[in-house]
Amino acid sequence: MLKLSERKLITYANPSSPIAEQFKTLRAGIHFSSADHKYKTILITSTEPESGKSTVSANLAVVYAQHGQKTLLIDADMRKPTGHLTFRIRSNIGLSNLLASSDLAAEEVCSQTAIENLDILTSGTLPPNPNELLASKKMGQILEELASCYDQIIIDTPPILASSDALVLTSYVNGVILVLRSDKTLKERAKIAVEQLRNTHVHIIGTVLNYVKSDSDNYYYYYQ
Repeated sequence: MLKLSERKLITYANPSSPIAEQFKTLRAGIHFSSADHKYKTILITSTEPESGKSTVSANLAVVYAQHGQKTLLIDADMRKPTGHLTFRIRSNIGLSNLLASSDLAAEEVCSQTAIENLDILTSGTLPPNPNELLASKKMGQILEELASCYDQIIIDTPPILASSDALVLTSYVNGVILVLRSDKTLKERAKIAVEQLRNTHVHIIGTVLNYVKSDSDNYYYYYQ
């Protein structure tokens, strides 16, 4: 069996923990807010680096898989990818290779994880032009193809104020979750990020306020 990074995957290592329960609450919140919007493909980004958006992406994907949904986690952060490290999976072939090649099929590049119902599409070889690759028509075609194979797709993208990679993907997803870090994200920067997302007309599902300590050790909160 593949080994996982249990430190980052709290929903796998300790599924009954308060933090894991917060991720289940997040999943439920998304479900109940989807009466008018079907959030099959969800993009996750943050305002700045080190906000925990990749950890949020991975754990949200895990709780969807644990709920019995065939789930795919896509590491679309081709600047500082972490998905292959979290799930201990090869990264030499992934999304960038799929976008740059006409010889690869999506199903050939996606990898099974040690968690039932959860596959991952790693970032692949780091390209010199990630923005151009993500903005290509082929990216939209790939997501459309993958959406027919999975019940839920979670896409981890670079911080929105560090690059426009997340913004160029918004036309291909059903909704966005913005991760904010309580001890780092400035209110003004959060407003700028939200405004940039609104300009793309993507549906903002909500935000996750990360690194918030409480007496019950709940570090993740969801606001719709």
